[in-house]
Amino acid sequence: MSVEREVAQVEPEAADADLVEVRVAADPTQLAVLRAVVGDLAMRADFDVDSIADMRLAVDEVCSSLIRLAAPSSKLVCRFRTGGDGIAVAAEVHSTDGLGPRKDTFSWRVLSALADSVSTSVASDEAADGSHLVRIELTKGRAAQV
Repeated sequence: MSVEREVAQVEPEAADADLVEVRVAADPTQLAVLRAVVGDLAMRADFDVDSIADMRLAVDEVCSSLIRLAAPSSKLVCRFRTGGDGIAVAAEVHSTDGLGPRKDTFSWRVLSALADSVSTSVASDEAADGSHLVRIELTKGRAAQV
């Protein structure tokens, strides 16, 4: 079987149609871009005005926390998945800090109040430089329509 034929047989997964990935420099100046993306996705997913504002603030808190931990010249990667009754966000950066974000801060409390679920993980990076991949994931469902 030729390579062209193999490529032609590959079909995109339906789940990938609901995925938006954004890669930006791990820099506070990029927060507005990420807030705009999640705001637009929440609006298209028929979130109410308050839930859209909550999602913007939650993404801002997640990304701000990760930017503080980011290694120099690191990229911040955010994946937004819409579907069902909500939005799932997974954001990650490479960091020299193996501890991950602190959960005893005001920022974490705000984040926990804004989202339905929040989790964090730290994994050793495959690279030999000793860095870690720090990830924060959150989900938020649409408010019930009256």
